[in-house]
Amino acid sequence: MKQHPDRDDLLTRDETAVALTAAGYPIRSATLGSKVTRGGGPPFRRFGSRSLYRWGDAIDWAEGRMVQQPRNHTTEAAALLEKQNAPEDRAA
Repeated sequence: MKQHPDRDDLLTRDETAVALTAAGYPIRSATLGSKVTRGGGPPFRRFGSRSLYRWGDAIDWAEGRMVQQPRNHTTEAAALLEKQNAPEDRAA
């Protein structure tokens, strides 16, 4: 069984992508690179021209993106959203 990095380990972009994928969160290094410039990715630090990711921050970011409720099919999300946005019945 492959061991994950310690939470305080600093990983390069490629190492972070490999570690997240091994942890069950498939992501490419190029996607992380895109998120560095556009935002929306895990927190990172700069060391010269390299982006370094603290493993704890990266795994927390990935876990935070996970949909919380298991679904049986893709339309469940749309139905839930529609129900949440439906106007309430109001008696006049």
